[in-house]
Amino acid sequence: MQLALVPLLILLFCFIISISSAEFSGKVGVNYGQLGNNLPSPSESVKLIQTLKAKRVKIYDANPKILKALQNTDLQVSIMVPNELINNISSNQTLADQWVHANVVPFYPHTLIRYLLVGNEILSAPDKSIWFNLVPAMRKIKHALKTHGITKVKVGTPLAMDVLESSFPPSNGTFRSDISGSVIKPMLKFLFKTKSFFFVDVYTYFPWSSDPTNIDLGYALLESTNVTYTDPVSGLTYHNLFDQMVDALIFAMKRLGYPDIRVWIAETGWPSGGDYDQIGANIHNAAIYNRNVIKKFTAKSPVGTPARPGVVLPSFIFALYNENTKPGPSTERNFGLLYPNGSNVYEIDLTGKTPESEFKALPPATNNKPYPGPIWCLAKKGANKTAVAEALSYACSQGNKTCDPIQPGGKCFKPNSLAQHASYAFSAYWAQFRKAGGSCNFGGLAIQTIEDPSE
Repeated sequence: MQLALVPLLILLFCFIISISSAEFSGKVGVNYGQLGNNLPSPSESVKLIQTLKAKRVKIYDANPKILKALQNTDLQVSIMVPNELINNISSNQTLADQWVHANVVPFYPHTLIRYLLVGNEILSAPDKSIWFNLVPAMRKIKHALKTHGITKVKVGTPLAMDVLESSFPPSNGTFRSDISGSVIKPMLKFLFKTKSFFFVDVYTYFPWSSDPTNIDLGYALLESTNVTYTDPVSGLTYHNLFDQMVDALIFAMKRLGYPDIRVWIAETGWPSGGDYDQIGANIHNAAIYNRNVIKKFTAKSPVGTPARPGVVLPSFIFALYNENTKPGPSTERNFGLLYPNGSNVYEIDLTGKTPESEFKALPPATNNKPYPGPIWCLAKKGANKTAVAEALSYACSQGNKTCDPIQPGGKCFKPNSLAQHASYAFSAYWAQFRKAGGSCNFGGLAIQTIEDPSE
């Protein structure tokens, strides 16, 4: 009788393994952001996601129209508790129960909600009070799911790489001292206990663009064949910047006593456009990076990283669309795989199966080096005058005598117009604060130009 059970047990074991591998396979997903005023409808967006051959989708809320459009598809779904609810949920189990009841229960299981993320990059927020409410909120959301009999949804939170105070060499990966013991360690304990993931946003573009002299572009694009880095402590050899960044996080978790928590790439990508001062943001680089990282994620034999070779890295590419109302520099509005009209910014296959030779030739990269000439920051034509006046006042209140030349009697007072004065103030402010992170944006009211406005 026992011998007769052996084949059955083997089959059952194989079935369990296959299910586990399918759930945590390297199939690539996409981030579906909604910060645009010209985006396709949720139902049309779901069709486009399927056309891209994505297997997962992550949204930044629990939009009921999107969740309804995702019903009865094979797309695994990640939803999110908004940042502004975290403080209240952290101390109120009833509110957590109500949120799950309103935002998960009506759609589950016909919409394949598999991941529930609490907030977005919370530990990068300037409001420190929310930091310490993050893990309590995660616990209450997990308890709410259990109360509703939902056991297949993992709870996590996506964090940016700035949670590390040291990331080089990777073996020296260390969490910031202001969050390490108070927030990160309890979070790791929660993730370990619930068998969840450390969700992290990994962008090689930002470290490369801030130091292009010392970081090889090919190394950042996962394209380099002759540039390597060997960690002097671990002895591990790196062939790309992405692996370095992920392993710094892995070593940081190990340093806190959690060496085995799985990593999920919550966001990664490369901008296909940007401002004049944003080097390397072009279609060529974006296509190369995303194609290469997708090949890495979808390799038939999982590649992993030097610290975790052969381990699957589940992922979401950022982003589905170019989103025209996102704040910040122009790169923020140019991470999309698609334009708002649904057409491709460049050819991409999220399964990683299309050979490079089958893609059309990419336009050459023309801005991989800093723009050599002067750049001005001007008020946009047609911008709201009240908002421009407020931005002008802000710019003039910063720095050292920023706006003296446009005061009555000043050398740049004439022509005496709001647009002219704002453009002077914006440019003067940007010149002073650019190196400290100041941008030519002013809430979307400003734009860069390389044409001398005085001529």
